[in-house]
Amino acid sequence: MSRSGILKSSLAKKYWMAATGLFLCVFLVGHLLGNLQLFIAGPEGKLAFNEYAKFMTSNPAVNILSWVTYLSIVFHIVDAIVLSVNNKKARPQNYAYNKPSANSYWNSRNMGILGSVILIFIIVHMSNFWAKMHFDEMPMQLLDSGESIKDLHKVVMDFFNPAINSLALAAVALYVIGQIGIFLHLHHGFQSAFQTVGVNHPRYNKIIRGLGLAFSVLVPLAFASIPVYLYIIQMA
Repeated sequence: MSRSGILKSSLAKKYWMAATGLFLCVFLVGHLLGNLQLFIAGPEGKLAFNEYAKFMTSNPAVNILSWVTYLSIVFHIVDAIVLSVNNKKARPQNYAYNKPSANSYWNSRNMGILGSVILIFIIVHMSNFWAKMHFDEMPMQLLDSGESIKDLHKVVMDFFNPAINSLALAAVALYVIGQIGIFLHLHHGFQSAFQTVGVNHPRYNKIIRGLGLAFSVLVPLAFASIPVYLYIIQMA
């Protein structure tokens, strides 16, 4: 039993990997529901998105969940690295006959690469929006009540506006690539997480595979459609 890493047991690491992964799936759904308000046109959409952003950054309960999410991301990454190192140490030499492509999908064999792509995407995403929302000087939206709230809607729109940001198309491409990475990561990770926590039965596996495929396709596709849509409507 290994004594390196965050947890002493490799099995415990796998359980925590699965638990944090499933929690992050829940986070993705909540984050997507808020971001879909960017599809609402006009002042109503601007107000809805900015009020959502204010709620997500000022509500104490949400702030606690946010820190749980950040810690889950860090734990998920570190846990994956520790498991990969331990697996490498446990089998330092390849088998004489080894043809992994015949026994597994590419994404299941390259979760580390996909995780690295997603990590880069998360860092860029948080620096573009989360950091600005929390630490930079922001444009403000004046409400009818006289209150002013941070105008994250304008920041997002400007970021994907080719008339304002010369790198807007590159930004769209980066976000689409990031979502492809998330799709490939989820396609394997969703089902694997359920198997790790013990939900592994012929009666349910087909359903889990179907749900995993639907989730891994629909959620990243919806996320990727947002920057594409914002770029297109502002091209004129």
